[in-house]
Amino acid sequence: MSQRSKGDTLLRGYGTRGGVAVPHRKNTAEFETVKMPPPNKVILAMQQHIGAPCIPTVKVGDIVAVGQVIGDSDKFVSAPIHSPISGKVSAINSIMLPGGQTTQAVEIESDGLMTVSDSVKPPKITDKDSFIKAVRASGLVGLGGAGFPAFIKLNPPAGVTIDTLVVNGAECEPYITADYRECMENSWDIMSGIYDVKELLNIKNVIIAIEKNKPEAIKVLSDIANNSNDPKHEVNVMPLPCRYPQGAEKVLIKQTTGRVVPKGKLPSDVGVIVMNVTSISFLARYLKTGMPLINKRLTIDGSAIWSPKNVEVCIGTPISEVISFAGGYKEEPSKLMMGGPMMGLALKDDTLPILKQNNAILAFLENDAVLREPGACIRCGRCVSVCPMHLVPPEISKLVNARDAEGLEKAGAMVCMECGCCAYACPAGRRIVQAMRLAKSIIRNAPKKEVK
Repeated sequence: MSQRSKGDTLLRGYGTRGGVAVPHRKNTAEFETVKMPPPNKVILAMQQHIGAPCIPTVKVGDIVAVGQVIGDSDKFVSAPIHSPISGKVSAINSIMLPGGQTTQAVEIESDGLMTVSDSVKPPKITDKDSFIKAVRASGLVGLGGAGFPAFIKLNPPAGVTIDTLVVNGAECEPYITADYRECMENSWDIMSGIYDVKELLNIKNVIIAIEKNKPEAIKVLSDIANNSNDPKHEVNVMPLPCRYPQGAEKVLIKQTTGRVVPKGKLPSDVGVIVMNVTSISFLARYLKTGMPLINKRLTIDGSAIWSPKNVEVCIGTPISEVISFAGGYKEEPSKLMMGGPMMGLALKDDTLPILKQNNAILAFLENDAVLREPGACIRCGRCVSVCPMHLVPPEISKLVNARDAEGLEKAGAMVCMECGCCAYACPAGRRIVQAMRLAKSIIRNAPKKEVK
């Protein structure tokens, strides 16, 4: 269990290596969530999670209801997709996602009625197996941005003992305040979800981890964690140093438990499950209502946005309509991003739909989107000192230029989490994250060695 100061009700962390101090720019932190009216049309991508894409379970012309499954897969690593509106399936097309992959998408035109499907009812939970089935049926994926199907994370392999649940409320990316608003607006759902998971998975310790720049959320969560439902004080809050990428899974595990996830291993291998704070809050609501994941809170911000806000939208809403709900653009943005400025993905336009794992849409004017021209590496070592994964980016860049797949694998390129600390700290403005992505591609596409 994590360290506790004498006489203190809050846990102290173990410390981590590397990271950078980024400007917070939490402009919308005190903006209560505004619910956007359902759109006239949604576009539901069949790839909204890590793993196998879904296959449409509907066809053009079908009438669908709110909460109805419209896409699923028989592959293990996947999660079903549900309609957030009622209406008619008007098209099934292909779209290209921000990461460059192409996937099918189901287009639904609203009938304006928001008729709820008969399938929406609270699941009957009797044991761990029924709980895991319910989590899959909910369509829940990691809502912090990773998009990993939650039912897999909550169902570690046989023989693996989980003793600690870490609830991730760090939200260390600049601008994004969606998880903070979850803490302030739905704290009882967070605690309900925590106790549900704790009891059903028989997990002893729970740590709610949140950066120190959110004192009001720390107070709210601490008041609830220290209630009579937890006489043994097994649920605790840990204020984290304000240092990016504090919320990255492996970094968070080291900070909260002192445990190191070995290369190629999962958090469950060291007895830990990490869940985003909004994910666990949604889970509590799903168990009570049976309404699957059809809505998402986003932070809409950036210098090109007229009226920055936190907004709850139907998944599948075109980004352009969400921007319009935030007052539109002050002028044509120079850069549009899905996610935060450190790990988010740049968009070529605003026609794409909102995805499950979106937590922000940012739009910047030209002065705020200028990239330095990269220069020669000056061997200063700053990229090495800030890397939380102990990598040596200059060495990896050399191996990338040589297309040395074996060398790249030995150098640990595959453990890079693409947090961007190296590029942020580089005085030469080198495109280090792009080099890391290319390194992974070289490793994946290298010919497999024959086993003699």
